[in-house]
Amino acid sequence: MTENIGDFLARRATREPNLEAVVEPHTGNRVTFADLDQSINRTANALLDRGVKVGDRVGSLLMNGLPLIETIFANAKIGSVNVCLNWRLTADELQFILKDSGTTALVFGDEFLPVVAELHARGDATDIKHWIHVGGETAEFAESYAALTEKASTEAPEIGSSGDDLLFIMYTSGTTGLPKGVMHSHKTVAWACITQRASLPFENDERFLISLPLFHVGALTPLFTNAYYGFTSVVTNAFEPNDCWKIIEQERITGTLLVPAMLLAMKTVYDPAKHKHSDLRNVISGAAPVPVAMIEDYKNLGITINQVYGMTESCGPGCVIVGQDSIDRPGSTGRGYFHTDVRIVSSDGEDCAPGEAGELWMRAPNNMVGYWNRPEATEETLIDGWVLSGDVAVMDEDGFVTIVERVKDMLISGGENVYPAEIENVLLSHDGIADAAVIGVPSEKWGESAMAVVVKAHDDISEQDVIQHTKGKLAAYKSIKVVRFTDVIPRNPSGKILKRELREQYPDVEAPE
Repeated sequence: MTENIGDFLARRATREPNLEAVVEPHTGNRVTFADLDQSINRTANALLDRGVKVGDRVGSLLMNGLPLIETIFANAKIGSVNVCLNWRLTADELQFILKDSGTTALVFGDEFLPVVAELHARGDATDIKHWIHVGGETAEFAESYAALTEKASTEAPEIGSSGDDLLFIMYTSGTTGLPKGVMHSHKTVAWACITQRASLPFENDERFLISLPLFHVGALTPLFTNAYYGFTSVVTNAFEPNDCWKIIEQERITGTLLVPAMLLAMKTVYDPAKHKHSDLRNVISGAAPVPVAMIEDYKNLGITINQVYGMTESCGPGCVIVGQDSIDRPGSTGRGYFHTDVRIVSSDGEDCAPGEAGELWMRAPNNMVGYWNRPEATEETLIDGWVLSGDVAVMDEDGFVTIVERVKDMLISGGENVYPAEIENVLLSHDGIADAAVIGVPSEKWGESAMAVVVKAHDDISEQDVIQHTKGKLAAYKSIKVVRFTDVIPRNPSGKILKRELREQYPDVEAPE
């Protein structure tokens, strides 16, 4: 059997052609697996007609919706590699990813025409040869996605890759300030689907709401899982809490994944007189620990929050807690997924005793292939099949894991990973800043936001100057929200910033809303 994610969807279309595959509440579109497979074939053949070959990288800068889903599965079928782009990034950030990955074709939505036009104007700053425009009046430098796919064949293309061949590259921010491309193959994704089904309380009639952007593994892996097992994906192009409650009722949603910031927003607007959720039985939350108080609040609504822990490097699945355990052990992220082995490792490389804090390591067939063009980073993170999470955790005698803190400097704002080194690099480009460090501070809305601790190069620099300097150079979720000035940034003898000391110096700072 061909181990190809696009072929898996085609097989589902053959077995259950009339089963509802995707629903778009924002457009009213509903497509069966048979219809979706034909559309995917059109997109695949259109890409082949443009000269896209096996192994070529194809970028997608699209909001959630059918064109993005078609592009993802079309690349899977023909053997080209998806590069799912975070549409919150600036032109400079996108340029780096496109050049680093060697992306030669870009499928982009009308919403992103200004930033794509800027990238196109930069000439050989990227390797893109084919610019494909979805929606609206087609840009002069691009071709129309609708026109290309309309005239393309619906015949299934020859399957171009399988098994260990790459399926997608997903970029995550790097601790050095440069993003790293996490590589996943058809095999690692297939195992992620299998272990999801084996670990979560799914049933055969699942209708799964995807509100996270598909450039996140927390949305992309569920999409693949739904196609594999014949579940319906209800896909929104944006998250709005009131709309989410309506969709849950109207589409009889049985499961969804929401990061803590989304859970907070939905809880804030919840009205028992208007919002019904009788079919909802499986709410997963990840990206950051869910506050115990929020778990209790949802329990009082009759909704159990199943907390998951995972990484892009693990294709999502890592640890999960479900059912009564979620209620009995609030704050824990549970045991390893069905096909995941978990260890808590001390600084000297030994396994920790129950209750002893150490780094969380995970071994699973769904772990990444490695980092694109980053062999040294791969060797540091992937050791004998174990992914080193960079997070401090404890495991109790029953094997339940609780995340304590992060080894790495990463903070999580609204479910987005934010690496201080990237922001620090931008801050230090300001001639009024002699030194800078970035830490996370609590945010009621986003969980965490970035705070800059700054040493002035001269007196003519204000808090607003620092905040304004990051705007436009970084995605909005990475921007500085709080600034504190100091005389010196604490560092160890090797020059590394002592982030723990900074957090101790500013224990009560919170981000403004």
